[in-house]
Amino acid sequence: MEVRTLVIRESNTMEDQRNALLHTALFKQVRPEEADQLLPHLQRRYYAKGDTIFREGDTDHRIYLVENGRVKLTRESSDHRIHLLSITGRGELLGEIPVFDPTGGPRTASAIVMTNGTTVSSMERSAMFDWLDEHPRVAIDMLQVMANRARLNNERIGDLVFMDVPGRLAKTLIDLAQRFGEPSEDGLVVPHDLTQEEMAQLVGASRETVNKALMEFTQRGWISRKGRTIIIYQPGKLIRRAHQ
Repeated sequence: MEVRTLVIRESNTMEDQRNALLHTALFKQVRPEEADQLLPHLQRRYYAKGDTIFREGDTDHRIYLVENGRVKLTRESSDHRIHLLSITGRGELLGEIPVFDPTGGPRTASAIVMTNGTTVSSMERSAMFDWLDEHPRVAIDMLQVMANRARLNNERIGDLVFMDVPGRLAKTLIDLAQRFGEPSEDGLVVPHDLTQEEMAQLVGASRETVNKALMEFTQRGWISRKGRTIIIYQPGKLIRRAHQ
């Protein structure tokens, strides 16, 4: 009975890892039987809120897959101020830059766990490249994904230059809703788990300016705030505001 239970648990673990892997942008075009060849190389770990997965400046060459939970990427300035860069959730990859960088340079950010029970699998660069040698077609799909990421980064830079703060905030809220939102009778519930300062950093503005825009959205009846959760009542209004 114990052996059978162990086999079932191992089977469920591999199935969870396969599903998470196949839902990432980099591996979405991979066939299940191809993904199965990577599963033995994935090392799964469980994290609590506040744990560090890797630190800025680390020189490891692992790629990370978030199976469950949320992780934030941060950078530290020379005077030790922490800046939030992005949030990564289920089915998304972390730390791929040193894997695909020919020089294998140091980590450009730290990965901090945002929610208890976060599950992350990692894989060494050598295992990834051995697998790509056997499936060179997949490398083309990966290049397309990396190009799309570069395009999104350029778009974000453009937003910082050409879009006002309420527009950037509206766009950020829609992005968080699409990735982490949960439908309810009241509206679209978005548990972002961010401090006011982190929300401002994500938008790329001062905390005071972002709070003013949040108050405006609340007064218009588009959203409401409950601690570190936002309820979106009128996503269409936010979408239009993001494109003004």
